[in-house]
Amino acid sequence: MRSWLQNFLRPHKTVPLTPWTANSRWSLNPLRAMILFFGLFIFGLGDSLLIQSQIGNAPWSVLAQGLSQRLDITLGWSTFLISSLVLLLWIPLKERPGLGTISNIVVIAVAIQIGITFFPQPDDFLVAVFYCLIGISLVGFGSAFYITCGLGSGPRDGLMTAIHTRSGVRIGRVRLAIEAFVLVLGASLGGTVGLGTLLFAVLIGQSIAIALGVVARVTSQ
Repeated sequence: MRSWLQNFLRPHKTVPLTPWTANSRWSLNPLRAMILFFGLFIFGLGDSLLIQSQIGNAPWSVLAQGLSQRLDITLGWSTFLISSLVLLLWIPLKERPGLGTISNIVVIAVAIQIGITFFPQPDDFLVAVFYCLIGISLVGFGSAFYITCGLGSGPRDGLMTAIHTRSGVRIGRVRLAIEAFVLVLGASLGGTVGLGTLLFAVLIGQSIAIALGVVARVTSQ
């Protein structure tokens, strides 16, 4: 049983092809739409759990929280605004959006606002850590579902890959530079940085890889 579970949760090195993977960034059918919106929604809920934990947000949520406090708007609107502004940066980089890109901006912002409205803030530190771990898992599986739809990357991922393609700098370094810049900017605006931020930085890559592996193995059966 243990070896089966270890194999089932083995991280995947690539993005697998699934029954719902599209051939075009604008090709939508009922199954693909359901998978896309479900993935983006649980991604947003995962982000909201990190926010509600109060022990540190994911870097982009640090920025969204700081901006929301400065502009006196909700976190949902702040997330939507930041995603839209990042999408504008695609223009000089000649990156092309897809249906998944637009859906990413809207659905994640809505899901974050729903999450912070309904998930109570924990009083216990261990519960807060649990919030973070569940949130990271949800972000990982949400990412796996929406990425495998093949309908275009989200604004942040598209910015990363576009800069990598145009500059030739390794994609890991590009991602690190973007996340570090966003984190510092968000912290300067008053966003929450702490243990949750560290846990996200350390675990999110593995979470996505495990989720892609689960999706690959389930759909290959």
